[in-house]
Amino acid sequence: MDFWIRAAQLVLSLSILVVLHEFGHYIPAKIFKTRVEKFYLFFNPWFSLFKKKVGDTEWGIGWLPLGGYVKIAGMVDESMDKEQLALPPQPWEFRSKKAWQRLIIMIGGVTVNLILGILIYIFVVFAYGVETIDSKDLKAGLAVHPYMEQFGIKSGDVLLEVEGKPLNKATDGTAELLLRGAHKVKVQHPDGKIQNIVLPADIDYKLFENGAFPVFSLRMKAEKIDHVIAVEEFAEQNLDLKSGDIIYKINSVTTDKIEDLNKLIDSKTQTEIVSIREKDTIKGKISSKIFTKKVLPVIPALVAGLKKGDKFLTINDSEIVYHDQIQAEMYKNKGKKVTFTVLRNNQKVELSSVVSKSGLLGFLPEEMKAIDKSAIKTTYYSFGESIQRGWNMGFITLGDYTGQLKFLFTKKGATSVGGFGSIGKMFPTTWNWQIFWMNTAFISIVLAFMNILPIPALDGGHVVFLIYEIITGKEAPQKVLEYAQYVGFMLLLGLLIYANGNDIYSAFFK
Repeated sequence: MDFWIRAAQLVLSLSILVVLHEFGHYIPAKIFKTRVEKFYLFFNPWFSLFKKKVGDTEWGIGWLPLGGYVKIAGMVDESMDKEQLALPPQPWEFRSKKAWQRLIIMIGGVTVNLILGILIYIFVVFAYGVETIDSKDLKAGLAVHPYMEQFGIKSGDVLLEVEGKPLNKATDGTAELLLRGAHKVKVQHPDGKIQNIVLPADIDYKLFENGAFPVFSLRMKAEKIDHVIAVEEFAEQNLDLKSGDIIYKINSVTTDKIEDLNKLIDSKTQTEIVSIREKDTIKGKISSKIFTKKVLPVIPALVAGLKKGDKFLTINDSEIVYHDQIQAEMYKNKGKKVTFTVLRNNQKVELSSVVSKSGLLGFLPEEMKAIDKSAIKTTYYSFGESIQRGWNMGFITLGDYTGQLKFLFTKKGATSVGGFGSIGKMFPTTWNWQIFWMNTAFISIVLAFMNILPIPALDGGHVVFLIYEIITGKEAPQKVLEYAQYVGFMLLLGLLIYANGNDIYSAFFK
């Protein structure tokens, strides 16, 4: 059910954006008396789910939900209608219009997406307000990723300023360091001491490569353990297990009832494991020998004997009060043995385990709640004030998105590129209109940016040739446009396959 709720939100969001994007081309085309032969939501190779001819335009819905298109007469596009292009230009065709008119038609879709994203932000700000977190109201400070300790910034510190400016939301420091080029911060330590710290110029790449995000977040109480989970990639024989899967049963015994794990495994030649992934139950069997050798190392919490309801008291003799203290101790002891004390049924229990190489012990806590909830405030704005706020949010979103593209040229970034599956996961498993519209605004601005890239077959590719024509006074040769369209189409197809291939690989092999 969770999948279908996410899918419905994704399809609705993309449908709104695609239709309005194509209207961005359609409207100026009609203003300049250019014939639009087709207007489609989704693509329709071989057949259409719906189509109706109204005037010169065929309106339809395709069956392949990868976008949409308008087919403008006399234009070199993905249809590659060479028969039409071989005939003399007609007054109603795209190629017969002045270069500046064709340019307006081509940038219409991008313009609509950018304006739409900003408009959605404006109305979301007006309807729901803006959440702020004043650093001065944080009594427990912030949870800081352990990677930052080498620079003198630890959990409990408060982020006062970034690049000399205070933050409206204390946790925005993550975006400032990762995406906005910031490396100068002012922090206040728990003892009241204020310190200005200059981070390395390449702190953004260092944080990304080390998986150190979020860098700053609100501190949570160290709540009780809910479930043990797998913490690293694993796939062996018929057993399907991936990072984040909840380990529910081993040989028909629920993990919170297991008293002697080794005895439970050794009693059988085959070990059966039942796990839960996003509410789907997954069962698999594997030889006990391979289970012990391959599976147990990725479930250190289970090996240690942690159970549902356990509460951490100490780790390596350090008292645990906050959840981020657990994370910090695990991070410092990657691949090493740690000892810890938990409270179980009002009794202290001593346990130990080897932390995974990823720095995780492998458990999900009960629902965590921020300690400084009172610091979270919602500020509401008049419609006039919302216009400025929404405008700023739109361009901050655009800047942050372009800022993260630098990571694509790293090994980790290249393997992180996702397709429709990754976009779908942006949406929650329960319908939330505020989140829906915020995601839709974000995707709209991303579509505007991606479409204006100077890649043949995208709007930006056509714009490049039109600007060339306006500057030189000469049209690009028809053959050049056709070959560029082929190259651009193959490039986009390859990117589409690669991105969605990453999603499929992550779903089945990670």
